Amino acid sequence: MQNRKLIFILIGLLLPIAFVQGFEQPKFSTAGFYRLPDTGRDVYSMNIAWRFHKGDIEGGAYSVSFDDSQWECVSLPHGIEYLPAEASGCINYQGVVWYRKHFTPEEGLKGKKLFLHFEAVMGKCKVWVNGKLMTEHFGGFLPVIADISNELDWNKDNIITVMADNSNDPTYPAGKPQEMLDFCYFGGIYRDCWLIAHNELHITDPNYENEVAGGGVYLSFNNVSEAKAEVNIQTHVRNEGNRNSAATVVYELRQTDGKVVAQAACKINVKKGKAGYAGSRLVVETPKLWSPETPYLYNLDIYVKDDKGLVVDGMRQRVGIRSIEFKQQEGLRINGKPYGKVVGVNRHQEFAVLGNAVPNNLQWRDARKLKDAGARIVRSAHYVLDPAFMDACDELGLFVMVATPGWQFWNEAPCFGERIYSDIRNMIRQNRNRPSVFLWEPILNETNYPASFAKNAAAICKEECPEVQASCDDAALGDEYFSVLLRPTKNLKPEKTYLIREWGDNVDDWIAQNSDSRVSRSWGETPMLVQAAHYEDVYRWVCSSSSQVVGGCMWHPFDHNRGYHPEPFYGGIMDAYRQPKTSYYMYMSQRPATKYNFNAESGPMIYIAHEMTPFSPSDVTVYSNCDEVRLTVYKNGKVYTQKKQKTAELPSPHFFFKDVYDFMDTKGLARAKKQDEYYMLAEGLIDGKVVARHKRYPAQRPKKLRLRLDNNGTATVADGSDVVTVIAELIDKNGVVRRLNNFEVNFSIDGEGRLIGETTASLCWGTAPILVQSTLKPGKVHVIASMKYEGTVLPLSGELEFETIANSKQELYSENESKLLNISNSKTEVAVRNAASKSELEKENERLRQLLNEYRAKEVGEQQSKFGVGLND
Repeated sequence: MQNRKLIFILIGLLLPIAFVQGFEQPKFSTAGFYRLPDTGRDVYSMNIAWRFHKGDIEGGAYSVSFDDSQWECVSLPHGIEYLPAEASGCINYQGVVWYRKHFTPEEGLKGKKLFLHFEAVMGKCKVWVNGKLMTEHFGGFLPVIADISNELDWNKDNIITVMADNSNDPTYPAGKPQEMLDFCYFGGIYRDCWLIAHNELHITDPNYENEVAGGGVYLSFNNVSEAKAEVNIQTHVRNEGNRNSAATVVYELRQTDGKVVAQAACKINVKKGKAGYAGSRLVVETPKLWSPETPYLYNLDIYVKDDKGLVVDGMRQRVGIRSIEFKQQEGLRINGKPYGKVVGVNRHQEFAVLGNAVPNNLQWRDARKLKDAGARIVRSAHYVLDPAFMDACDELGLFVMVATPGWQFWNEAPCFGERIYSDIRNMIRQNRNRPSVFLWEPILNETNYPASFAKNAAAICKEECPEVQASCDDAALGDEYFSVLLRPTKNLKPEKTYLIREWGDNVDDWIAQNSDSRVSRSWGETPMLVQAAHYEDVYRWVCSSSSQVVGGCMWHPFDHNRGYHPEPFYGGIMDAYRQPKTSYYMYMSQRPATKYNFNAESGPMIYIAHEMTPFSPSDVTVYSNCDEVRLTVYKNGKVYTQKKQKTAELPSPHFFFKDVYDFMDTKGLARAKKQDEYYMLAEGLIDGKVVARHKRYPAQRPKKLRLRLDNNGTATVADGSDVVTVIAELIDKNGVVRRLNNFEVNFSIDGEGRLIGETTASLCWGTAPILVQSTLKPGKVHVIASMKYEGTVLPLSGELEFETIANSKQELYSENESKLLNISNSKTEVAVRNAASKSELEKENERLRQLLNEYRAKEVGEQQSKFGVGLND
């Protein structure tokens, strides 16, 4: 783990004011826990080097003797295929795919209990080890686990085979055919795979044990206050040895600095082949309480000792001490205190090009971007989200509504209901210890299910985790069984608490789906302003609702693809690559101006929502969470000032300056050769002091491409799977992005990275993103962006070099297989190497060429001015 400083360098021309923050590389759990060294428990990533075949195979593809030498070699997470950013209308593959992994187990694994843990495989799947069927699973969003302790051959090649099928199937949730679905069943082994190794006396996996409110570690809290809190711990220990054993389970609750603040030990006797529970209660004095503003996480270290006092198993859990109370008309209480509205977003897991196969660092960046925007809650729509995203929500301070897989579909077949109930139990067992969990949503979204299902779903939630409330749509069958209702109607029931599960989408009908809330970045400035204004109005409505309505989640922060519609959902405040639209800054302006001391963005911000193009509106909108905004426009030296109107309905209404921009002013100054004197400067004031600034200039002649990493300060890990977004921006001599342009850009790469998907992209609203995936070797990555077509006066190419860091996870894979991974850039590496190896003389010649081009442009412009061209236009 490396400490890294996240330094937001605010280019005044481009971005709202931000802050310098320090934080560590994100931490991710493995199969529900964090590894503790020297406990006898090890975790191996199984992500690297799987053979892959798209399509079904007749015969025994699971057989040890099957020849897979012609199959492609890939690493996980893997989503079958790379798709265009806009991939709606069922263009993605649906059907059977096969995976085979070769590996030789280490000698140190002999005698261990070995569990293969897939975080998720899309659709229905079967898993074989060395030709033996280990498990079969139905559903694409929860773990698939197999005990393979007795199946491995030592000192020889072993083979894990997986058959996955993401075709339509009504027998398990979500069940609805993709061509009628508002998202996509992107396929494959699209989340991480782990091999968990531990001793025969061990802490169990709750998703494998299948015990009601049991298995693994279960945490709950009593009497939570700033003075004291009680942490209840129940640990399930199984003895698979050949004799009865006494065991001692030791608990140490540590602060992040390592100091132990509470500890306990519990002795139990566990008969061979049986399991037992070790329960303890820790009392924490003056606890650091978890909340969205202060998401403090303790480390709970758990050790299992045998009857000789030797540590034979152990794990770490991250613990956020907090309480959540829904008080009906009184509203929400967090940690015993009244809390305002929790306003946030729904989230689909899809990312541009990758589909659902989103690596952990990208999951973390999604959470970070949402937190930066001011979100306080995320609704998992409409399935259980990746554990890495949940880890990020714990760490960054985002509440989560955890939803069971399902959308607008019910099947009367008994197996369908049984599989839903299994999903509800397993989503709770997987997430019950997380401080970020706000509500369970066990019902099927917008579905005409029978009342008996709602009753059973509510009962399961109370059985599995009574500390967390369950929720259901208002006026749905069986809503009387739930204490929190979603989608509130006008007549609120006094005994219920409400939350608006989806707000903001504004379509004319559900067939055409025209909407002022759905805007592509490519449509430019005015449509994005219209979207932002609409979202602001609805945000105001959410905030002004009754205190009995504790908050709401907008639909949806990211553009994403759908099965049943030919167009993507364009309603995001960011596009599918997570590039912000204007509404992102509107959303950001609603966060408090208070600067919180934790590793997510907070504090004062200001953003001029105006690009100063010839087509930009005369009115200027500024988004800020400051008390007052002062806008200076070089227009006869006049200063425009407007104070913020504080209202209960909306924390920060936009600041609107009417008729302050006119392109003719720009033109006049340009003709007078005073282009650099025309600008807008917005200053945000709190208590009369300037705390935030944002400055804009109109873009001039495009000069070059500039590349930047969109990584939120995180490093890219050399694990063969990590992905980072690189964004090319077309800029002028002052670094201002030239928005109005349709150039096509070629990307090429050298070093320890490879480009994913198409290597050519069109500039869209001044930018073009590309995805870069790491190799297995840490080192430098060199990316070049250049104009698709060569020309003596075209903008110069841009270069970016960054380094990937070593993977801290233990990996288990075949070296021979890994050599076949598609990590070579043979099609582009020669061109990049040539570009990278240009002599200083060649680079100087390019610089002189650019200066000559600028001189020629100036000469042409002066000649046109001399003859009066355009003066009267």
